[in-house]
Amino acid sequence: MASPLPPGLAPSEIAFLCEMELITIVPRQKLERIDLLSGTTPTLRPPRRENVPLWLALLLKKQRRANILPPPWLHPDSLDHIIKYETKVDPVGWAPPPPPSARADGRGNARRTNRPGTVPLSAPFLSSCTSDAPSGAIPYHWFELAEMLLAHAADDITSSAEVRGLLRDLQEVRSAKLRAIPAQLEAGIDGVMSLRGVGAMELAESRGLIGGVIEGVRKIGASAELSRREEEEQRGDADMDNEASDDDGMGF
Repeated sequence: MASPLPPGLAPSEIAFLCEMELITIVPRQKLERIDLLSGTTPTLRPPRRENVPLWLALLLKKQRRANILPPPWLHPDSLDHIIKYETKVDPVGWAPPPPPSARADGRGNARRTNRPGTVPLSAPFLSSCTSDAPSGAIPYHWFELAEMLLAHAADDITSSAEVRGLLRDLQEVRSAKLRAIPAQLEAGIDGVMSLRGVGAMELAESRGLIGGVIEGVRKIGASAELSRREEEEQRGDADMDNEASDDDGMGF
């Protein structure tokens, strides 16, 4: 009998999902549109910028048919700003994720995509990794996307060596915060822990640790509740015995 699979996604599965993120490229050659299960890719005409899935961008980069435009948050200045936010502005929480994008209605009016009453959109349908993404926020798949771009398109990234160092620093800061979560849960500081802004790979790596601590805290709480109920039952029985003895003493 096969052993059960561990809960959550494996790092390789998260990297596979990250390849669906949209990223901006500058094509070097003409390429007609391609019909995919996720939709139709745009027709590529150099030097017009287009947004394509990450896996297609990496393939065209490998074939030297396109250059990749990294998202603004992958610039050294942006990463340095995010690290300062994580260490000085909010040493306990995480940098906020990119805000929902806005779409124009053809008359110059921009509206939020995730406004009330509409279908909420998430990656890869939000442009959080394209050249139009905000510079001060990192998206859900920030770690794995940065690793892929540094591995296959380092020449398209400004100061790639500096970016590697800043990403390493950011990862260490955020990992320290994740390692501190179990201690906070054990101490009972917060009944609810917000993970807004935590990336996909970070959640996968810490899922087992945090889940085990939460399960342990739940068992401790259940044991304490059971002990409290037993004490209340014992006190109730003792009170009934005292009342019965008082009645006997009065001759009833």
